[in-house]
Amino acid sequence: MANVPHGGVLKDLLARDEHIRKQLKESALSLPDILLTERQLCDLELIINGGFSPLEGFLTQKDYDSVLDALRLADGTLFPIPVTLDVSEADIERLSLAPGKQVALRDPRDDEALAILTVDDIYQPNRVKEAVAVFGADDPAHPSVNYLRTRVKEYYVGGKVAAIQAPTYFDYVPLRYTPSELRAHFKKLAWRKVVAFQTRNPMHRAHRELTVRAARQHQANILIHPVVGLTKPGDVDHYTRVRVYEAIMEKYPHGMGALALLPLAMRMAGPREAVWHAIIRKNYGATHFIVGRDHAGPGKNSQGKDFYGPYDAQDLVTKYHEELQIEMVPFQQMTYLPSTDEYMPVDEVPQGVQTLDISGTELRRRLKTGAPIPDWFSYEAVVKTLRESYPPRQKQGFVVFLTGFYNSGKDTIAKALENVFNQQGGRSVSLLLGDSVRHELAPAHGFTREERHQHLQRISFVAAELARAGAAVIAAPVAPHEAGRVVARETVTHHAGPGGNFFLIHVATPLEHCAREDRHGVYDKAKRGEIEGFIGVEDEFEKPENADLTVDITRQSIPEVVHSIVLLLEATGLL
Repeated sequence: MANVPHGGVLKDLLARDEHIRKQLKESALSLPDILLTERQLCDLELIINGGFSPLEGFLTQKDYDSVLDALRLADGTLFPIPVTLDVSEADIERLSLAPGKQVALRDPRDDEALAILTVDDIYQPNRVKEAVAVFGADDPAHPSVNYLRTRVKEYYVGGKVAAIQAPTYFDYVPLRYTPSELRAHFKKLAWRKVVAFQTRNPMHRAHRELTVRAARQHQANILIHPVVGLTKPGDVDHYTRVRVYEAIMEKYPHGMGALALLPLAMRMAGPREAVWHAIIRKNYGATHFIVGRDHAGPGKNSQGKDFYGPYDAQDLVTKYHEELQIEMVPFQQMTYLPSTDEYMPVDEVPQGVQTLDISGTELRRRLKTGAPIPDWFSYEAVVKTLRESYPPRQKQGFVVFLTGFYNSGKDTIAKALENVFNQQGGRSVSLLLGDSVRHELAPAHGFTREERHQHLQRISFVAAELARAGAAVIAAPVAPHEAGRVVARETVTHHAGPGGNFFLIHVATPLEHCAREDRHGVYDKAKRGEIEGFIGVEDEFEKPENADLTVDITRQSIPEVVHSIVLLLEATGLL
């Protein structure tokens, strides 16, 4: 018997609005629309399928303030994470947003209308308060605080939605259950008790042993319910992870477990997120939920300490146990005993008995270097899948990003590097010179700060895609502003998969030399006002704060500079 939904009723808006779906779809054609971000898309899907019950839309200011202050909606229902729809001031003007206004919410992948939002209110959030309340600190080392600072727009729009359709997927369709579908699946199989396991990482033997033990202890079945929406930047991509989950499901006792995918955009909010995850799994029908040590923790803060204590998440879920009405199963740290070829909880191992473990860092090192991964740690099919998706360093793509004044020598260095990399072989080599890319991708763009930022975003996107495919990418834009370089690094490291290796090279040739040796007279044209916003004349070049290497062609020859970059890459194992 599946668990009662949070709030008592599953808010399946897709089922509720099915009888007016055709009218809603026709209405959307004449409405102004918002193209959702990836996170907003995940949130909307879980609103309309009931995963976020009792929500029926995005939070109004009254609900938002209450969630921040008390982990509750305005009506008193426990709900720890603000689910909000952010828009810019320009969006508000363009769409003429105001209370009572309707707007279509569209899928950014195929432009399909998914829902119609009726605006209740528009408000400006306190981002610092939100960061401190939800994530514990206004610290940009936290990925969601960084997202809040750099990606979230100035205003939030609150209001209920009418559901037109769910997002369309072409990957792992049989594993994508809505709460209603999963509840029906449990009923069909006569699963009365279900232990849900949250994960955003690949699973290995220890996870299998942990979940089997939990199921047997509670005489229940196990639901492996991994997140396939937004997770922590740098996590293993969901395609690889799902192949791993499919392989490991074959290792469970027949009929014990099921695999279903959760389209959640994680916030990595630790204790609050653990309560949120429990609510979501309750809505999907689970009766028990495994809460780990440092559950949904993002790692270290700016001072090098963990954002949350190891048991903070378990403590908060325990605090709200009566309201949650889902039984928490504490995560047991499992360790391998070679003498008996079995896994056992760490706190149950007899004193003096040898144990073996491989940390996540060590696993990543072995994957990168091709070092063996023992059978006691993982299964052959799992390791094979990971090795296919995460090749050793010598096979990974990378981006060498050269920044400096016009005529600083960065283009010459880039072309020389291209020759060296081609000579070495083993990878395709791509050269992205700033002016060449501008001419091909956006010839009409000028040199304002905003236009430069947009140009850099294009270069970064192309570089990340090439590096993902295993290429050696050499990019050489001027990139004068620190904010733009940060975006470039994040784009590559977060979206290039195993090719997310980014090296910032500051070509620190003095401005005086760059201008004096300018044979084309570009600096003179800028001084005469013929080129607006030129770096070094009308706009400042901000010195990089975290360059991996600083070079200067007035102090080093081009061959010396190139050799120093090659040595940098060799030291990381990429060459």
